[in-house]
Amino acid sequence: MSYNKQETKRRMDCAVEALHKEFSGLRTGRASASLLDSVVVDMYGSKMPINQVATVSVPEPRLISVQVWDGSAVKMVEKAIRDSGLGLNPMPDGNNVRIPIPDLNEERRKELAKIAGKSAESARISVRNVRKDAMDSVKKMEKDGDISEDELKRLSDEIQKLTDETIKEIDKMLSSKEEDIMTV
Repeated sequence: MSYNKQETKRRMDCAVEALHKEFSGLRTGRASASLLDSVVVDMYGSKMPINQVATVSVPEPRLISVQVWDGSAVKMVEKAIRDSGLGLNPMPDGNNVRIPIPDLNEERRKELAKIAGKSAESARISVRNVRKDAMDSVKKMEKDGDISEDELKRLSDEIQKLTDETIKEIDKMLSSKEEDIMTV
């Protein structure tokens, strides 16, 4: 077991990327095509992401348009959106499904901000777990005589610096998302 700075950074970046994906699916007051990324349509006997059965676009700031490729699947796409738990009310229109984005009330905004906070905390925990793994590996290297005590201190400081930078990035993302959610 040895410490690899690039691998540690990559694992921390994965936690940030996962948070970014979670945040993109969290609804603010504006329409966003990524809002439907988590929607799965039950079609042809299997579950498929909505982007594999339709084109999702945002023609207006408060409207998402889903152009279904197979006209017979419009009802299934509408049902998947309605059942997704996103609080959206899809309206079929020929081969399209129009989804108006309603205003968020204050209570729902606070609820979404809490969800964003929990997601950010999960990302922070993931980063701290990566730090723990890296620290364990450098301590083992020092114990085995592969590195000196001074090298252990230097690597420990390097790992902590990487951790602090990543957590700072997560906090910045959370702050930005909370602002998005709370802005009327």
